[in-house]
Amino acid sequence: MSIIDWPEDERPREKLLDKGAASLSNAELLAIFIQSGTKGKTAVDIGRDLLSRFKTLREMLEADIASVCLTRGIGPAKYVQIIAALELGRRYLEEDVKNQHPLTSPKATRDFLKSRLLPYKHEVFSCLFMDNRHRLIIYKELFTGTIDGASVYPREVVKMALKHNAAAVIFAHNHPSGVAEPSQSDIHITQRLKEALLLIDIRVLDHLIVGNQEITSFAERGLL
Repeated sequence: MSIIDWPEDERPREKLLDKGAASLSNAELLAIFIQSGTKGKTAVDIGRDLLSRFKTLREMLEADIASVCLTRGIGPAKYVQIIAALELGRRYLEEDVKNQHPLTSPKATRDFLKSRLLPYKHEVFSCLFMDNRHRLIIYKELFTGTIDGASVYPREVVKMALKHNAAAVIFAHNHPSGVAEPSQSDIHITQRLKEALLLIDIRVLDHLIVGNQEITSFAERGLL
């Protein structure tokens, strides 16, 4: 039986319009992007098959095209539609941060950073450059690899801050291990960056470490 033969209140699109997106299961949401099924399988069935191949929704969304397309009924075109929806979500969160004060809307800032940094399997060091009212000017991912003195260059951070006429900055990076505890290297490079930016009157407001379950704030820990 195809989805069109289902009762109207069970079809993903109609259900979303009637009850809202939150009422749909992960498989039903995926079905909206998958759009069509294959012989013997509806788009919802393919969504379920796709989710069953991965441990979590996050793992599925972070998988490469080759892994995702191993699922029968998923080809490059459908993979692109799903990833495009994910990117729209990330841009929505970035827009939310830009329209708010990062220090008075920490949830929006943290949700955005999680969406950007959590998927990486390696460490990525990023900066949120802000104006004198602490509104986001631009988000930049500047360095990759192990975050230590050899891989994060203060002069590059200073150059980028000057380029965007920033008055303040928040640093952020992920810990692929999932544990959001600051290392000695994290503390050391933060102090180096803070000292370099102080010379050009740019304030360091925080350094956030993104882990699987939490985000650790240097400011809250008294490490700045």
